Amino acid sequence: MTHKHIDYLQRILTARVYDVARETPLDTARNLGRRLHNKVLFKREDQQPVFSFKLRGAYNKMSGLSAEERARGVICASAGNHAQGVALSAHRLGCKAVIVMPSTTPKVKIDAVRAFGGANVEIVLEGESYSDAHAHALLLQDARGLSFVHPFDDPDVIAGQGTIAMEILRQHQAPIEAVFCAIGGGGLISGVAAYIKAVRPEIKVIGVQTADSDAMLRSVRAGHRVELSEVGLFADGTAVKRVGEETFRMTRELVDDFVVVTTDEVCAALKDVFEDTRSVLEPSGAMAVAALKQYATTHKLKGATLVAITCGANMNFDRLRFVAERAEVGEAREALFAVGIPEQPGSFRKLCALFGHRAVTEFNYRLGDAERAHVFVGVGVSGREDARRTANTLERSGYEVLDLTDDELAKQHVRHLVGGRAPRCGGDSLAPNERLFRFDFPERPGALMRFLDRLNPDWNISLFHYRNQGGDAGRVLVGIQVPPSDRERFATFLDELGYAHAEETDNPVVRIFL
Repeated sequence: MTHKHIDYLQRILTARVYDVARETPLDTARNLGRRLHNKVLFKREDQQPVFSFKLRGAYNKMSGLSAEERARGVICASAGNHAQGVALSAHRLGCKAVIVMPSTTPKVKIDAVRAFGGANVEIVLEGESYSDAHAHALLLQDARGLSFVHPFDDPDVIAGQGTIAMEILRQHQAPIEAVFCAIGGGGLISGVAAYIKAVRPEIKVIGVQTADSDAMLRSVRAGHRVELSEVGLFADGTAVKRVGEETFRMTRELVDDFVVVTTDEVCAALKDVFEDTRSVLEPSGAMAVAALKQYATTHKLKGATLVAITCGANMNFDRLRFVAERAEVGEAREALFAVGIPEQPGSFRKLCALFGHRAVTEFNYRLGDAERAHVFVGVGVSGREDARRTANTLERSGYEVLDLTDDELAKQHVRHLVGGRAPRCGGDSLAPNERLFRFDFPERPGALMRFLDRLNPDWNISLFHYRNQGGDAGRVLVGIQVPPSDRERFATFLDELGYAHAEETDNPVVRIFL
C-alpha cells in the first residue's frame, strides 16, 4: 500500500460529515435479488437531507477551512446536487457561499439551493452550460478572495465521499462480491475505492458510465485524461466532459472494472428500485443498479452479494413519462417490431392471433397502400430470446419483420408519427366511408381479440392506434370503413361490444391531420 492510500484511509476515518449528513441504510432489494439469484443491497444515499451523497464531500471540505477562509466565504459551480450540498453546509457552518449556476438551470433546482442555504447563499446565473458557470466561478474566486469547493477533484471532497464505503463495510461484514458506483467526475468512486482497497481489497469496485458520458472510461483506456466534446444529459448528474486529475489517477489505479449502461437500462433500473423501495431515483442515482444487473447476468453470478450505491434522487418530475415509456424495453420486457402484412380484411386479426398469450403493448397502423400494410407493434416478452422467438414465429407465418427494439429513431419519434392521411388512388381515397372512434379497451388479456372477433370481416380497419399507458383502460383510436348501408349493423356491433366509445369522425383535428 502506498503512502497516498494510507493518507486517504486516514482522511476518510477522520472526515467530518455527520454534522450534516446521516448514515444511510443498506437496504436489501428482495424483488431484484430474487430475479437475479443474488443478494442485492442498495446503499441509500438518495435519503440524505439534500437527496444525494454530495453533501458529504462538500461539508468535509468546508469544515476543514480555517476560520479566516470561512469568514471570506466559499464559491462553487454546479447546476445540481453539489450546489445543494454546498448551500446546506454553508448554512450549518454560518459562512457565505456564492453558487454559480448556468442560466439554463431549472427554477426548481435554483429554489432548492436557496431553500437549503437561506441568507448565507448568493446565487449567480451565468452562461448556458456547466463549463461557462465554472469559468465564471474561477473569475469571481480571484476577484473576491473566496475558497473554491470543487465538486470532485479535491482530496477532502474525495475523503468525504469515501465515508460511504466505511459505512457499507461496517453495515455488511459478510463477503461482498462487488460494489457498483456511478462515475461523473470521479469523486465518489475515488473515495469508495480508496477505503475498500485499503480495508477489504478482495471486494471488486466497479465503475459505471453511460454510453454518451464516458469520459473516465475513455481516459483510463487512453492512459491520460480525455475531454469529451459533448455529453448526454439524461443522466445529468454524471454528465462531465473532463474528469479530475486526482480522481483519474485514483480510478486508474484502484477500480477493478467498468460497466457502460444505456438509457433504457437506466430507465429499467429506476423501475426496479421503485418496485423494491417505492422511491424514485434520478437517472444518475440508478446507474449503479443498471450496471449491477448487467454485470450479474454477463458474469452468470449466483448467490453473490452485490452492492449498488443509489447516489441521488433529485429527479425532474417531467422526466417520469420518458422513464416509464422506456423501462420495459430496457428490461427486455417489451419488443418493438415493424411488420408487413397484406392489405386485406382479416389480416389484422390473423396477426394478433399469432401473438397468442403475449400482451400487445402498442399497435400503430394507418392504411397507406392498396397492397401492403405496415404495422408498428409492441409486444410483451420475457427477455431478448423470447423477442427473437416472436420474430421467428411471425416470419415463419409469412410476415416481413423488422426488429425496432434498439432503434432510437423508432422509439423516440416514429412510434408517434405513424398515421397521417390515407392516400388517394386514382383520385379516390383508399379509405372511403371511414369512421373514427375512440375506445376504452379493458386492460386485460383478450380485450383486443374480443374486438376483432366481433368486427364484421367486411368492415376494414383503416387506422389503429394504441399504447398501454398503465391505466385501467387502454385508450384506442380506430378507423373503420363502414358502408352507409351497414350503419344499423354497426350500431348493434358497438352496443354488443360494450366498450366505452366516442365517435370522432367529424372532429376538426381529424380533418386536418387524419
